[in-house]
Amino acid sequence: MKSTTLKENKDFRRAYYRGKSEAGSALVTYAVKSRLPYSRVGITSGKKIGNAVKRNRARRLIRAAFSQYEDRLGGSFDIVFVARTHTTEVKMQTVAAQMEAQLKKLGMLD
Repeated sequence: MKSTTLKENKDFRRAYYRGKSEAGSALVTYAVKSRLPYSRVGITSGKKIGNAVKRNRARRLIRAAFSQYEDRLGGSFDIVFVARTHTTEVKMQTVAAQMEAQLKKLGMLD
């Protein structure tokens, strides 16, 4: 199932406050069940991560890792991935492994 992007601030806040979360050294995942027929994904990276180049790299890593698990999502969710300072220093496989573990703990993968 193809997902779209999460854009509205209210949707991000809903995921933060109502959703469940899992944290790792490179990534924090927030997820809340959605009534839409598709999932929506938002990726954030704050200024603590570094300059624009590092923040964009962190978002690219997360987006690439999520593309591996997008088809395995069971149901429709609003998902927010938050990059951490460690995200820019690790390889994509590390981010993908943490993401898979977090998605499984949240009960989102088939």
